[in-house]
Order: sequence, then structure tokens, then C-alpha cells
Amino acid sequence: MSKSQIILGIDPGTIILGYGLIAVDETNLRLIQMGILKLHKYHDHFIRLSKITERITGLINEFHPDEIAIEAPFYGKNVQSMLKLGRAQGAALAPALQIGIPVFEYAPRKIKQAITGHGNASKEQVATLLKHILKFDENPGYLDATDGVAVALCHHYQSGIHKKTSGPASWKDFLKQNPDRIH
Repeated sequence: MSKSQIILGIDPGTIILGYGLIAVDETNLRLIQMGILKLHKYHDHFIRLSKITERITGLINEFHPDEIAIEAPFYGKNVQSMLKLGRAQGAALAPALQIGIPVFEYAPRKIKQAITGHGNASKEQVATLLKHILKFDENPGYLDATDGVAVALCHHYQSGIHKKTSGPASWKDFLKQNPDRIH
């Protein structure tokens, strides 16, 4: 029996950090766990960073992910917010980098595109499709948790682990395979 590959997806944040773990094997995808880390009660930014590193270290030690995917910071107008989010991202990645787990980064639009087919999809649309794809009923309470799962699933789709079982590789191949469908 082949070992499942485990992917940890992270939606970094300085107030709420979302995460999701999925298992991938040859025939299916499975949600292992999703959750959030609430950081609003810590007023010191450096304590928040420490809590992020601590939680991600705990997830790595418990689930032994093969790869980690993280959402890239959204480029907005507020430079201070970007700086804080970048620090949160670094705090989340440090445990993986320290022990050599491969890390991958995806833009928010790329993640939404991979899950829903539309880069401007809402968090609710992403969560609804994840429930269907991974067959879970749980409502996590915070969409940051499903965002973490979406990052992991996006990585699965983008990494080439996800193999097409049938169908043409391109539109050109489809036309070659189906000449009778052209009018």
C-alpha cells in the first residue's frame, strides 16, 4: 500500500491564521484536519509571531506533512499591514524551512482559480466547493480554516500530483479525438 502524501496549507494572518491538512494518494483526496489560530488576544505582535511558529511546529510534529503551501500576501495600499502579514508568513514558514520541508507559495487569485475556476470567487464559494470536493459537512466557523484547505488543494492541483485519469490534454487534442463534434 502506498503512503499518502500530506500537504499542509496555510492562510497566514496576524489576527486569525487558517490551516488545512489534506492527504493525497493515487485514487483520492481526504481532509485530515482544518482549523484556525486566534491571535487577537495577544497585543504584542512578537508574541503573535511566536504563537504562529509554535502552532505550525505542532502541526508539523503531529502530522509530518511532505510539503507546505502558503498563501502569498495580498498587495494592498497599507504598507504596515503588508509588513505584519509578511512577518506572519515568515513565522509560519520558519519551522518547515528549518527541517527542510519543501514550501510553495500561491497568490490568492491563483488559489481561488484552482478551486472554483474563477479568480474573483468569494470565500463562501471556495468553502462550498471544498465541501463538495473533499466530502465534508463541517462548517469551521471561520472561513480562514477553509482558506487553509484551499491553499493545500491548490498546491495539489498545481504540483502535478493530480493526474488526469482521462480526457484530452488540450483543446487541440480534444478536436483531434472528436472530429465528429465539429460543425
